[in-house]
Amino acid sequence: MKKSITQKTMSRAKNKSIDLIDGVFNISDAADIINSVLDVKINYHKLKRLSITEGNINDLCEYDNGRIDELIKAKEDTRIFFNELRQSGKKLKINGIISIEEA
Repeated sequence: MKKSITQKTMSRAKNKSIDLIDGVFNISDAADIINSVLDVKINYHKLKRLSITEGNINDLCEYDNGRIDELIKAKEDTRIFFNELRQSGKKLKINGIISIEEA
């Protein structure tokens, strides 16, 4: 059975891929790109945490920092990774696709 045009359009609207990073980079540029992405994600979660507790003097400021801690650990792991490669002079290929799907 063929899908109608409307069904195809709706199907496409529920899923989206964004080719965010795709290329070959020297180690310094690769480190800058990855650190920037991680910084944005860390700051997003910190701002989200702040917005939840802002203006509520009775809030105990209890918030799950799990994701922030994971991202900070990932940033440290990548720092070590890039430092180990820095003297090699090699290039690195980075491919970062964001896949967005209806939950």
